[in-house]
Amino acid sequence: MVTKKLYYQEPSIRSFSAQILHSKQDANGRFYVVLDKTAFYPTGGGQPHDTGTINDVRVYNVEEKNGEIRHYTDTFLEAEKCAGEIDWGRRFDHMQQHTGQHILSAAFENMYGYRTVSFHLGTETCSIDLEISGLYEEEASGVEEKANDVILENRPIQIRWVTEDELNEFPLRKDVSVSENIRLVIIPDFDYNGCGGTHPNATGQVGSIKLLHWERQKKNIRVHFVCGTRVLKQLQDKHRVIQGLTSLLNAPQQDLKASASHILEQQKNLEKTNEHLQAELLLYEAQRLIKKATVKDTYKLVNNTYKDTPVKKLQQMAANVAQNANKTLVLFINENETKIQVVCARSNDIDMNMKDFITQILPMINGKGGGSKTIAQGGGDKRVSPGTLMEELIRVSERQLVG
Repeated sequence: MVTKKLYYQEPSIRSFSAQILHSKQDANGRFYVVLDKTAFYPTGGGQPHDTGTINDVRVYNVEEKNGEIRHYTDTFLEAEKCAGEIDWGRRFDHMQQHTGQHILSAAFENMYGYRTVSFHLGTETCSIDLEISGLYEEEASGVEEKANDVILENRPIQIRWVTEDELNEFPLRKDVSVSENIRLVIIPDFDYNGCGGTHPNATGQVGSIKLLHWERQKKNIRVHFVCGTRVLKQLQDKHRVIQGLTSLLNAPQQDLKASASHILEQQKNLEKTNEHLQAELLLYEAQRLIKKATVKDTYKLVNNTYKDTPVKKLQQMAANVAQNANKTLVLFINENETKIQVVCARSNDIDMNMKDFITQILPMINGKGGGSKTIAQGGGDKRVSPGTLMEELIRVSERQLVG
């Protein structure tokens, strides 16, 4: 027996009575019931399913599978007769968003020939993908204005069931995807579209449409928008943010952009100053290390161990030492909770390949690294202590430099 689709007869229906044809579990162990008639809309045509209750048991999903409409419930339902209750807030929201999409897509196509190739009805916002490579601000504004005019005019929304042969009588916005039981949603003299979703009787119930933003999505432009009560929610959310920023920045709403720009410019200047001071500090530290260098027979050694120090900082400090000292070898080790790292460098008057040198050391810590002839770095597991690793670094370097 085919389930009678009450949501097509009267999309504003909120409650109904029905007979349970059968109650089962699917392959995943989920309970579901099939009714002789239902007001629950199943997922399809870009519109999400309804939720609600059957005999006060929660209906959390509705799908049309194998020719039957399955109502997935929290528990097994055994009664023959049942009372269904639709979550009307969810249903009406979906009707507003879906109908708003029809109006918006028709406006884009009627005004500019921009065809909609996909539609997504999300929990917070909706989107359509337009088959274009770019969208101008004035085009979006014009389409939004036209769409809201159609809503304010409260135009009738008509539903027509037609045969495939009758399709030629209508200027369809796109080809239909079925060849029988064809359902058209029509806004006369504006939009003619094949659709299986639920819609109000007139455009006024959509309330309003607001475009939020748009972006490139592969070869298309994705336009994000909201309709109806979601417009008010967006306004409330944005107003709350603006009020917070007004207090935080101590500036009225009209001056928020200028105030934020001023703060960002200050931040950039502070970051540049900080970078300059950090560079001077590293140079000062390099000079301090040079003075403390250990004098060997043919070279000087600058070595130190660190904890939780960024490798980039050690690289810069090693480079500073090597560039500001003669006959100097630099060996730094850094450790954190799980890793141990090595940075090594040399002044230009020492004949030693630092990349080859560190390659000999890294197996001790199962590490990886690289670099150049003058500076190299690497890291690995804490298989040995920093002290033991430093001893090996000094031993191998002395063998190469002293022979």
